[in-house]
Amino acid sequence: MKTGRKPYDVSVAHRSIQEAPNQDSTEFRVLLDEEDFAKLSDKIAELSEEDIYTFRRAPAPYKSADHDDATEQFNARMIEVYTLLYQYGDEQTRRSIIGLGVLGKLHNSDYDDPGYHGKSPLNK
Repeated sequence: MKTGRKPYDVSVAHRSIQEAPNQDSTEFRVLLDEEDFAKLSDKIAELSEEDIYTFRRAPAPYKSADHDDATEQFNARMIEVYTLLYQYGDEQTRRSIIGLGVLGKLHNSDYDDPGYHGKSPLNK
């Protein structure tokens, strides 16, 4: 176990990492050293950049979001953030992420649904 780890509260929705106060009203709690803090901060910053790119792509009404580059990039960043949260998280954080099922949902598309006939849509 690494030494020098401090508790932080992370909110994916607000794209924030704060030193953990002694409260139980946090989205996720992680234990980070300086290197881990920098890594998670960078990933959350990348997620914020993806928000901007995705927002720019949103007004295109004729393009499905199924396989849009913006959606794929956003999902990739979300997977990276939630993977780090799981890796650095306390037991409650890990249970929450498992309970959300977010990693599996982001890794696996739902192209097994009827209508796709075993193929992903070709709408790029």
